[in-house]
Amino acid sequence: MSAPAWDVVILTEDRYLKPDPADWYQAQIQTEDGLLAQACANRGLSVSRASWSDPAFPWEKARCALFRSTWDYFARIDEFGPWLERVAARTRLYNPAALIRWNLDKRYLAELAEAGTAVVPTRYAAVGETRSLGDIMAEAGWREVVFKPVVSGAARLTYRVSLATLAVHEAIFARCLAAEAMMVQAFQPAILAEGELSLIVIEGRATHAIRKTAASGDFRVQDDHGGKVHAHRPTGEEAAFAEAAVAAVPNLPLYARVDFVRDCEGGLRLMELELIEPELFFRFHPPAAERLADALLRRLAESD
Repeated sequence: MSAPAWDVVILTEDRYLKPDPADWYQAQIQTEDGLLAQACANRGLSVSRASWSDPAFPWEKARCALFRSTWDYFARIDEFGPWLERVAARTRLYNPAALIRWNLDKRYLAELAEAGTAVVPTRYAAVGETRSLGDIMAEAGWREVVFKPVVSGAARLTYRVSLATLAVHEAIFARCLAAEAMMVQAFQPAILAEGELSLIVIEGRATHAIRKTAASGDFRVQDDHGGKVHAHRPTGEEAAFAEAAVAAVPNLPLYARVDFVRDCEGGLRLMELELIEPELFFRFHPPAAERLADALLRRLAESD
């Protein structure tokens, strides 16, 4: 068998294959991927970078492919699913395909809740259901909610709704539900007051954290919607919560980002557990890129 051409292929999407350093958003991608690529190279791993959807890329020539900025997968889910199966048969994927499939649909939150993880209260509606948003809110006793698709990212089709704005959003919810399964979550006021915490977990251990806050007048904390990212030193309670959430996953992921908030009683509640392509904010804590490279090197050695 011939030697692989690359040890690690960092996965991105077409838009970000050649990041524009003059664009702040793409410059961040370049920084994040650069820190990881350098950490891998420092350990003797050969590194390349490719768009996941490149039809000509020879995946069998890579020892592994590592998901990073594949941020269009949910908009191309009909392509992404078959691609995942094809490429998983030709090289190792990190995180592995089984975990990617499990994490694709946010109904995984129900499984984590059943396993004992404190999750933001959530209700689900299957595609084609005729239940109104008002019915769901009334059944749950919620006065304010956020709804979004169960397969999504970057706050796509994500709306904040109160009883005062319910009539306006009913038609939007109905249109969304006619096309895809949706989830409805009790709105967490801490998002506005304190923001959302994200802890990065590598091989089951928390490495660092950031805090995301929304722009004035918005509730979406993503920086591509005007949100801000702040350095955050996690408490022991926060690190333990994140590590326990990751431990409840069917198989230990190489990397994870645990997004959570404090509820009205001061407890921690999981918003999402990101295992596919979460931004890992290495620029806030570069040693975490070294930790990920070490963990990847171990996994490759164990699987060879």
